[in-house]
Amino acid sequence: MLTNPFAELSAYISPGMMQAYVVLMVILVIGGTILDMVHKKSAKYFFKNAEEQKKLATRTVSGGEKISLALKTLGKEVLTSGEFSNPKRRASHLMIMYGFIVFVISTAVMIFGYATSKDAGIWPLLWHLGALSLAIGGYWFWFGIRVDVYSEGLPWYKVGRDDIFIVSLLTTSTFGLLWSFTQGSTAGWIFFALFIIAATTLFGTVLWSKFAHMFFKPAAAFQKRVAWADGSREKLPDVPELSSPQTKQKFPDIPTYMGDNPPNMGLGIKRESPNHY
Repeated sequence: MLTNPFAELSAYISPGMMQAYVVLMVILVIGGTILDMVHKKSAKYFFKNAEEQKKLATRTVSGGEKISLALKTLGKEVLTSGEFSNPKRRASHLMIMYGFIVFVISTAVMIFGYATSKDAGIWPLLWHLGALSLAIGGYWFWFGIRVDVYSEGLPWYKVGRDDIFIVSLLTTSTFGLLWSFTQGSTAGWIFFALFIIAATTLFGTVLWSKFAHMFFKPAAAFQKRVAWADGSREKLPDVPELSSPQTKQKFPDIPTYMGDNPPNMGLGIKRESPNHY
């Protein structure tokens, strides 16, 4: 875990080619995000909604207050994912998010700074730990949380287009680790090929996956806080957890299992959006 996995690869693939691949993936993410915004008209809707909320505002939010709201958004919705009411899903999401960030940054640093050096300081360790955190959080979500009716209630083997992001994340981290641990063997080259296929799928399918969601989430959360502050939107009450003692006491007839598609039950409770990653 302390050896740069890209150093041995440089004997077969030039650092320039590896760097070009990384640049291409960045271009695919930027291009896919822009196309997603154009196709879904996300940015247009976002700004139109902001203008509509301004008309309903009962007070003006000062610049200092907006900075405070931005810092609260950064602290809750961005850095700690405090919007998740399910603590398990929140922990899984944080493992995936920070694992992915560390994995991507360390990959870029090793390829652009230490492509031919096995000794790359702490970056190889961070690369492996990031991939491991991403894999653990992702498999926990897929096999332990996603199948829970409180989250999505979907069987682990059911995969749809919305699952491209999480599946490609899992396969990228898994095959990356397997490639690193089996370098120099036939299996190592097989895992490397699968690693590249998975990574290319991850960064090349932004238009059809949930990847672009991560860029809109902080902006939407900040806009919501501003709307609450200026009075244009009343804060809705927190949605209770269906299995909590308070909910069971208030609604004693609610079933403990509600199948793959639980009904609303007249409670006005909605499940979390699929693949909130």
